[in-house]
Amino acid sequence: MAQSAALLTRLVASTVPIATKAGQIVRDVMSRGELNIVDKGKNDFQTEADRSAQRCIISSLNKQFPEITIISEEEKSNCEVPSDWIITDMDQEVLNLSLPPHLENVDLKDLCVWVDPLDGTAEYTQGLVEHVTVLVGIAVGDKAIGGVIHQPYFKNPDTGSWGRTIWGIEGVGVGGFTPTPPPKGKRIITTTRSHSDSTVEAALNALEPDEILKVGGAGHKVMLLLDGKAHAYVFASGGSKKWDTCAPEAVLHAVGGTLTDMHGDRYSYNPKISYPNKRGVLATAPGEQHSWYLTRIPDDIKQRLV
Repeated sequence: MAQSAALLTRLVASTVPIATKAGQIVRDVMSRGELNIVDKGKNDFQTEADRSAQRCIISSLNKQFPEITIISEEEKSNCEVPSDWIITDMDQEVLNLSLPPHLENVDLKDLCVWVDPLDGTAEYTQGLVEHVTVLVGIAVGDKAIGGVIHQPYFKNPDTGSWGRTIWGIEGVGVGGFTPTPPPKGKRIITTTRSHSDSTVEAALNALEPDEILKVGGAGHKVMLLLDGKAHAYVFASGGSKKWDTCAPEAVLHAVGGTLTDMHGDRYSYNPKISYPNKRGVLATAPGEQHSWYLTRIPDDIKQRLV
């Protein structure tokens, strides 16, 4: 069954258990208390969890798809990878999916995988672990098409177990959770917790929100949209990177939401593209009018993001 499935199907099906394992590694590092933090710059950190989770993800993907293009946040490592970190299982629900015709015969050379092994590292080092996600996005050509988001510290209300892995493929749908619409009659916006400036604040003020949720991690912010806790994610800054947004964008679009830059254009995830999202990020929950948010952002703010 697995070998007869389309390449994109097999890639997403493989990524689901890989991201889940990476999340376990993130929790294991925290439980040992050996974070081994490296300061990469202003509010930019790397920990043993970032490095180990990345080794798990890249080694596992390379094992099954040795010629695939992978771009990741952290530098590549030549360290030996423990055998139990190399995951070759596939998610059966994803394997049984039917893809749209234009995705059935995607060529390996047209795929690029964008990996953020631990999105929300600053919050992780501060113990705000609910902000943390593992992100693996899959681009076909320029577009973010598939994504897997794992939340290592999501507690399952039924079993008490830790971790939730969701996936999305544009034109197919999502799995691993049930999307919830945000509350009506108010406007809740989520934005950066640690990378704010006057431009970010001006964009928020222009939207006149009833409530602002300042949290860490692009993955966490998009999950707030999907879980019905916010209507929009607004970040009028060039501070995020392609590995922050590829997976969240794919999952959000798969369920009917939208993620663009502050000008309303979708980002390109071609492997030759520059990594920074220089034109900011605007994401809206399913059912929200993305165009309304775009028209409310003042032109002078947009012109700062070019």
